[in-house]
Amino acid sequence: MQKQNPENERIKRKFFTYLQGPLGRDETTVQKHADAIAWFEKTTGHKSFKKFHIDQAVKFRTQLQTATNKRTGKPLTAGTMDGQVRMLKAFFVWLSQQHGYKSRIGHTDADYFNLSRAERRIAHTSKRKQVASLQQCKRAFDLMPSATSLQRREKALFACFMITGIRDGAAASLPLSCVDIDERLIYQDARLMRTKAAKTITSYFLPVDPAYEACFSEWVNYLQNELLFGHDDPVFPKPEIGLGENGFQNMGLSREFYSSASKIREVVKSAFTSAGFPPFAPHSLRSTLTRWADKHYTSREAFKAFSQNLGHESVVTTVGSYCPVDEERQGELIKGL
Repeated sequence: MQKQNPENERIKRKFFTYLQGPLGRDETTVQKHADAIAWFEKTTGHKSFKKFHIDQAVKFRTQLQTATNKRTGKPLTAGTMDGQVRMLKAFFVWLSQQHGYKSRIGHTDADYFNLSRAERRIAHTSKRKQVASLQQCKRAFDLMPSATSLQRREKALFACFMITGIRDGAAASLPLSCVDIDERLIYQDARLMRTKAAKTITSYFLPVDPAYEACFSEWVNYLQNELLFGHDDPVFPKPEIGLGENGFQNMGLSREFYSSASKIREVVKSAFTSAGFPPFAPHSLRSTLTRWADKHYTSREAFKAFSQNLGHESVVTTVGSYCPVDEERQGELIKGL
């Protein structure tokens, strides 16, 4: 079976350029589109897009119903299926406007990539989130060891999430130059860090618990004054791997940044599971902090300041994403009235 169609590859590159250029999509988003299109091509035997027929879209949707997640082996969720067809629909809408394809692909042909109305409703139904309590966070933090430099780094990382609500990708790319201990803030400079939507965010330290700030500040001072790290070095560096008596092992800290946030996420999840709690991810701590802020920053102006601290332009985003009213609280409020 043909693995690539040169004609398809050329028009795909043009589409990806369009996504990155006029639409300003990042590399991760472009790759997701590329993966969805590649999957579709595989179901057609890599036929030319010029031979597109609505039956191909119907076949692809049918295959989604029986496909499984490669990592878990479970059937694809409605959200995953919806994401795949939406990216393909966007591609074929764009393709229907390109020279050489206009007469072959109708604008409405892309509509055949839609899921059923019921499937779309399920796909966009928000899940009930598990959110760590402040007590669980403090317990997990207190139980984290700090005997070695690597353990101190991991504990400081946990503390950083708790005092700023920073995203894991930004934490992985955080240089010392963006930390100001005296002013008690992290300046998330989008020119230097991997922030969401390339936003530059000023995150002041949240007074959640003095132990968190003390831990993080001590770590920064240790990097600067004892390890002599400079402004361009990472706050949370990768470990230095070397050959020891028992083979390859951690030899301390390097001066390299993590290329992704996967290891960063594992540190926080491991801290919670070691304390006997569910493996809460760093991103979920933004919900923990928002619920804390909802009780402490009661004025409109104060909560707006907290929202900006998380990098949100609108308070609606903060409340809608991280502070929904769960069913139990909904019942309490309704019954209370």
